Amino acid sequence: MPTTTRIVRIGNSRGIRIPKALLELADLSDEVELLAEPGRLVVRAPRRSRDGWEAAAQEMRASAEDLLLDLPRPTAFDAGEWEW
Repeated sequence: MPTTTRIVRIGNSRGIRIPKALLELADLSDEVELLAEPGRLVVRAPRRSRDGWEAAAQEMRASAEDLLLDLPRPTAFDAGEWEW
């Protein structure tokens, strides 16, 4: 649903008015990410910093790619100071 709007002055900045119908279709909340690309601005929902990590970890586990790279080695602390 392409829509045309104007860029308006807001103090020293600029802004656009986004019709309610477009916001509902995009399912955006009050906070968004803005990206500038040649000839356009991209407005999208913010990404959480660890999105996808759980699925990636489960996939690694399923294919046995989550093994330690190095074998654990005892330290002086393990030998002399550690107690159960």
